[in-house]
Amino acid sequence: MPSLGDIEALAKSYSEAHGKLADEVRAVEDEMARVKRQHLARLRRLVDGASNARARLAAAVAEVPDLFQSPRTLTLHGIKVGFAKGKGKLEFADAARVCDLIRKHFPDRVETLVKVSETPVKGALNQLSVAELKRIGVTVVEAGDEVVVRVTDSEIDRMVDALLKDAADVETAA
Repeated sequence: MPSLGDIEALAKSYSEAHGKLADEVRAVEDEMARVKRQHLARLRRLVDGASNARARLAAAVAEVPDLFQSPRTLTLHGIKVGFAKGKGKLEFADAARVCDLIRKHFPDRVETLVKVSETPVKGALNQLSVAELKRIGVTVVEAGDEVVVRVTDSEIDRMVDALLKDAADVETAA
């Protein structure tokens, strides 16, 4: 059975390993930021060029709709051009009013046209006592003690934790 001294030594070992990993993540992020800065001006020019080329193509297609009667679209050099029916967008100012009118005019289709959603708010329920939860039929499961091993640091550590979790998920899947 490990002693508190053993646990302290293991915590130190984990802290050192975690620190090395965090340092490497910082180095990778710094390198990525440097590469982005190095290429940003060129990327912006390329984005502008592509955007302008797309706008010129769209304007040219819009000028000659008769070329796209049948078929309505063509694929040229890997680019699909032409016309397609727009999907449109539904808008309404008052969702409750729309639901009321659906109930009035289409009572047989309310289940299809109206979404009713009622769900307990878990965050608020967590604030209730066990007795209060019991009164409303909620039980707390798996609330026993859990082993805690958590680094108490920064954003880098959240990324490191995510990498460690991904590694653990890969191990359990294998």
